[in-house]
Amino acid sequence: MKKSLLWIVVLVLSISMVAAFSLYGCKAEEAVAAEEEAVAAEEEEVAAEEEEVAVVEEEVVPVEAKLGEGIVIYAQMGGSAGDPSTLPRQNGAAAAAEQWGCQIIYQFSEWTPDKMISQFKEAIAAEPDGIIIMGHPGVEAFRTSVEEAEGKGIIVTANNTPLPEFEVTYGGNGFGYAGADLHAGGYVTGQQIIAAGNLQAGDRVLEYGLRAQPERGKSDQGVYDAFVDAGLEVDYIEISAEVDADATLCIPILTGYLASNPDCKAIGTQHGNVTSTMAEVLTAAGLGPDDIVIGGIDLSPKTVEALQTGYVDLVLDQVLYLQGYLPVTQVMLTKLYGIPGLYINTASGVVTSESIAGILSLIDEGIR
Repeated sequence: MKKSLLWIVVLVLSISMVAAFSLYGCKAEEAVAAEEEAVAAEEEEVAAEEEEVAVVEEEVVPVEAKLGEGIVIYAQMGGSAGDPSTLPRQNGAAAAAEQWGCQIIYQFSEWTPDKMISQFKEAIAAEPDGIIIMGHPGVEAFRTSVEEAEGKGIIVTANNTPLPEFEVTYGGNGFGYAGADLHAGGYVTGQQIIAAGNLQAGDRVLEYGLRAQPERGKSDQGVYDAFVDAGLEVDYIEISAEVDADATLCIPILTGYLASNPDCKAIGTQHGNVTSTMAEVLTAAGLGPDDIVIGGIDLSPKTVEALQTGYVDLVLDQVLYLQGYLPVTQVMLTKLYGIPGLYINTASGVVTSESIAGILSLIDEGIR
């Protein structure tokens, strides 16, 4: 009986101990789990705080100012806003302004020299950091105003038509040039017209241009000289101020010439908008794309179409985009770093009816 009782006691104690240990184990596991949850929650909280700090730090990082902020430049673009011979130049200037962070005030003159002079005077009165001019009026017409601008510390540079005397006198102050070497570019155009038409000494050709203008006329003079040097019979018609402003007015003039001179084998011009009308001229004269060689300048949409259809055989590519981009950069480089005026020839070759396809996408973007 005593042994039985003893065994019962031992059994009860064993069960109690097992239960106690089991209970302890559960509580320990629960404690560990709770501790792990607390650690995980703390880690999440720390991560959230770090992320919040990172966001705050990202928000307070200042945006670096562009070098040209606050700098104002007046820029002569030439014709009218958006016209075929002006748009690529304007796009180039806008791209440079975006990169530097400067402000551009665009001026459009419809290619009128007197208006270029008056616009230059308006720009000087505003006292900007820089002014980009076009040299069409010539050195003498610009002289007094350029001296005034230089005296005020305004950076002046030129595009499209050079002013060589000012490049020498004020080159150290940033007076440079971005554009075609006018006579050389015209001469190349004339040579390429001769080659395209396999022209021989004594063949009749027409140069239709602006030779009377002191600087701009050098381009047409180059075409004329190439024709003369090849021994061709060269006729010349000066482009009027009215045609200069509205090139479609050249159509009756040129059709009349062709009717009177059916032996004319080529027409050369260095007027971009006149070039763009040549398909209409030949059509109105009853001529096809293979009847006469046409050489001109620039890559307006109508000229591109005429190159594709063969009505225009070749054009001097003076890369108008660079004539907008580079002068803005010139002003900035002089303003910020004292870099003197640079002479950059943007025209060293021609685009032909065979090569036009390779740059069509860039033309569509207003770059070429």
